[in-house]
Amino acid sequence: MSGFLFEQVVFGPIRSRRLGISLGLNLLPENEKHCTFNCLYCECGWTMPKSKRRMEFPSRDIIKTELEKRLKAISEKGSFIDAITFAGNGEPTIHPDFCNVMNDTVELRNNYFPTAKIVVLSNGTMTNNIEIRKAMTMADINMLKLDTGTEKTFLKLNNPLIKISLEEIIENYKKFNGNFTVQTLFTKANYKGEIIDNTHPDELISWLKILKILKPKLVTIYTIAREAPISEIEKISPGVLQQIAKKVEEAGLKAEIYS
Repeated sequence: MSGFLFEQVVFGPIRSRRLGISLGLNLLPENEKHCTFNCLYCECGWTMPKSKRRMEFPSRDIIKTELEKRLKAISEKGSFIDAITFAGNGEPTIHPDFCNVMNDTVELRNNYFPTAKIVVLSNGTMTNNIEIRKAMTMADINMLKLDTGTEKTFLKLNNPLIKISLEEIIENYKKFNGNFTVQTLFTKANYKGEIIDNTHPDELISWLKILKILKPKLVTIYTIAREAPISEIEKISPGVLQQIAKKVEEAGLKAEIYS
């Protein structure tokens, strides 16, 4: 399955389940997924092997030009946006000039829509890089992935393509001092004859334990919304998501559900 991929550097605005009217930034090659994960549920499909990928990232200048053009057009129409969101065809922070792109985005946001939030959707694998972390702190909202509290499920559900452990990611998240949002996708899957279920009570205990340590500003809870790379995967019911959110709130944290 090819997945849902973006053909442009700047896309939208779209109505986001979580962010309102959001203008998207795709820092990755068009029509091709580039990521440090190969999540079983990813709407962009599978991450191709390095040998088959195009490594032509859009340049900083192209990104800035396209973003300004779109922001100017929206402003001239008298419309508005709630957010500028780093998302697109994979992990945005792997762009080789991510830090400068963030600087440009802040500048353009301030010029055209100063009340709009800058949002980064990230799997957290690059947060060990101090320069990337500094750039991310310029965003208003960093939404960092944490789908599980166990290494076993992390390896099977998120399927990292670089050498990294869940423990390393958690240690890097601590450096944000709680100034971030956790995003967790819940699902059940049967992959290669094995059941993977991050809604299992034991999984939730481990996940909640980590949340209590990290103390994020918000925990966003959601499930699959589009076709996934594998067929045997389930969308979790709103009722189950509500039960999980209640556990998060009982732990003293704020939770929001997007089903």
